[in-house]
Amino acid sequence: MRTPRPLAALLIAAATMATVSVVASAIPAVKPAEDEIRARSVDTWTDDLLGRMTLEQKVGQLFVASVWGKAADEVHSMNRATYGVDTPAEVVRRYQVGGVIYFNNSGTDNVDSPVQLAKFSNGLQRAAIESGARLPLVLAIDQEGGNVTRVEAPATEYPASMAIGAGRNAADARTLASINGHELRAMGVNQNFAPVADVNSNPLNPVIGARSFSADPVLTSEMVTAEVRGYQESGRPIATVSSSAKHFPGHGDAATDSHTGLPIINRSAEEWERVDLPPFRAAIAAGIDSIMTAHIQFPSLDPTRVPATVSKPIMTELLREEMGYQGVIVSDSLGMQGIREMFTDAEIPVLAIEAGVDQLLMPPDLRLAMDSVLAAVHSGRLTVERVEQSVRRIVALKAKRGILSRPFVPVERVPALVGTAEHKAAIQRLTDRTVTALRNDAGLLPRRTPAKTLVAGVGDTVNSAKSPTLLAAHLRARGWDTTPLPTGTRPVETKINEAVTAAQDVDLVIVLTNNLSANLAQRTLLTRLMETGKPVIAVASQVPYDAGFVDTPTWLATYSWREVSLESLTKVITGEIPPKGRLPVAVPDGAEPGEVRYPFDHGLSW
Repeated sequence: MRTPRPLAALLIAAATMATVSVVASAIPAVKPAEDEIRARSVDTWTDDLLGRMTLEQKVGQLFVASVWGKAADEVHSMNRATYGVDTPAEVVRRYQVGGVIYFNNSGTDNVDSPVQLAKFSNGLQRAAIESGARLPLVLAIDQEGGNVTRVEAPATEYPASMAIGAGRNAADARTLASINGHELRAMGVNQNFAPVADVNSNPLNPVIGARSFSADPVLTSEMVTAEVRGYQESGRPIATVSSSAKHFPGHGDAATDSHTGLPIINRSAEEWERVDLPPFRAAIAAGIDSIMTAHIQFPSLDPTRVPATVSKPIMTELLREEMGYQGVIVSDSLGMQGIREMFTDAEIPVLAIEAGVDQLLMPPDLRLAMDSVLAAVHSGRLTVERVEQSVRRIVALKAKRGILSRPFVPVERVPALVGTAEHKAAIQRLTDRTVTALRNDAGLLPRRTPAKTLVAGVGDTVNSAKSPTLLAAHLRARGWDTTPLPTGTRPVETKINEAVTAAQDVDLVIVLTNNLSANLAQRTLLTRLMETGKPVIAVASQVPYDAGFVDTPTWLATYSWREVSLESLTKVITGEIPPKGRLPVAVPDGAEPGEVRYPFDHGLSW
């Protein structure tokens, strides 16, 4: 059978990349590939492709793998331990996977900088094209914004989704996604596992929180629609980024983190339709490329209580048949405890495919997972046709997003396309509309006269010194005399005493909080600082629910501790801008959970 031209042409593109002349913001196109696919239709082209692929190559396309190292040819011991080869490129060549995922804060930590990521992406694509079916890769990432940010500065950084919900502006959501998508594609990333479509209806949700736009399904749906369109419809002249709504059928009411356990959602089917379903319907209506599963039990949707990822009633009967979704279904990571609690690593991929899943994300043992699927086909448990059905959806996604015809990126253009002054200014403007003033009983705000200030607390839980230090620097740039005193996620007594002592020598205290519901020591710190008699401004730097746990007269919420959010916070404190955000959730009273302390849509201004 004749080998289709498109992928051979890609090799030519790789060899000539340095000499291709491109306009600003453009990715070099491989016109023969694009033209041939268009002329023959993706379906016809895919028929030929499937006809020349081995079964193992087809199965490989279903998997998105983790790799170690920060370059395609970098030797890393974990690749050898996990895959039996040394480099990321060798992983791609040996297993002929359909995709690779990038991380910056997990065991695989393979992201360093935008230029590094672009070089890495090109190297991985070259390895894919030179081997097996010669299909370019899906290169995936979780670049949601806020605390789920894989590519950091000098790339543009974004506030959390809940901040965008507080801003109440769908145009801002679309702008954020468009900028994010353009920058990701310039780095060679072509699939972003965003937006989060979960409705955060449980204030004690340990894993979603500010990653969600809102506790309101209507507001969440509006923002999800805007972001999907921002990612997938505003990509010219750069090819668009594939978007993924997560985590179906809805992770917002979970009380357990599915990374470490198996959550049970006890909603009725009627309540699910009212609360959790609308954002996913909106994503489908907006043309979402993929929907990510949740490793959760949902007995009202599947009485067998198997995790949704391996539930045929949820994935096929509900999502495919009732909702009419025909795009790619991608699993959440198969290494998470939520899916491994009930089934073995060998069973999970087969069960997921039987349920209706197409892309299998991050199996902890890729060889075992692939062999299990192959054995299921050979035994007749799975059919070749079922495997090909998923491959067709994945190839269609790759064609739709220009991955087949534009897999490479011009590395020399990355500094001009990523983290630009224009992008950062646009994100700063929309973030300035998100800070929410919950309480200003003491009239401390705005504080237009510089004050000698202690900045204590925590924002970024990975680097606990980062947020207080950055906020102090932003205030200092405006003439304030500031002392940063990071106190950490769980401040010990000596650190609390140090903060109390430091407060005696200042005129104002600002305390950043992060998740007071789970951190009694942070509550103690805030209370002790209030007892000094010094004016205290409390700032919920992640979830706004913190304001329900300590009765501080001055409360602000930023929903994010990223520097862009701290700059907006600084502007509100100093009176440069008024607070414009409105609560996208209701904040319950921490002592009386049935009582609401700050209602949905609450927000002061001046």
